[in-house]
Amino acid sequence: MRIVLLEKERWKGYILPMPQYTAREHYAVSMERTPAGFAVSIERRPLPAPRTFTPEMYASPDRLYADHFADARAYGMFDGETLAAVMELCPESWNNRMRVTELWVREGYRRRGLGSRLLAFAREEGRREGRRALVLETQSCNTDAIAFYLHEGLSLIGLDTCCYSNEDIARGEVRLELGAAL
Repeated sequence: MRIVLLEKERWKGYILPMPQYTAREHYAVSMERTPAGFAVSIERRPLPAPRTFTPEMYASPDRLYADHFADARAYGMFDGETLAAVMELCPESWNNRMRVTELWVREGYRRRGLGSRLLAFAREEGRREGRRALVLETQSCNTDAIAFYLHEGLSLIGLDTCCYSNEDIARGEVRLELGAAL
């Protein structure tokens, strides 16, 4: 399968059919202020009870070419007429990084190397444009995605403990920023 540009005129607003999934573990985040500064711990642990995540839980579904990503470019991989995988990239001009804003592989096409090919393409695009880093975000409860990104050479570069709600740590869903220098 080739990676092809998904034209903005045709694909703007396309809702990615994110699957429902159940998390049984997460990367538990704890933070405390110490006399010397702060102590932060991020450890993989079982959740107290399984949590099921559905696209309906969030106010707006993941869409391609969202208005707040003005310079985004989306790419797809097709199996015949079936859209098998999508990645959206958005250059961050203010800090010269390339952000992966969406990475989705259709169920039935996972574990076939499509996500790896898309991330390699993102790295190539970032280098071609002279970007200094490739970055993305995921949730601390999406341990399969985190394992994939770590396998692909990305590392933890930051976190946001109140991105999704004011109770992210307690809910076990903290925004983790992952990235790699280019």
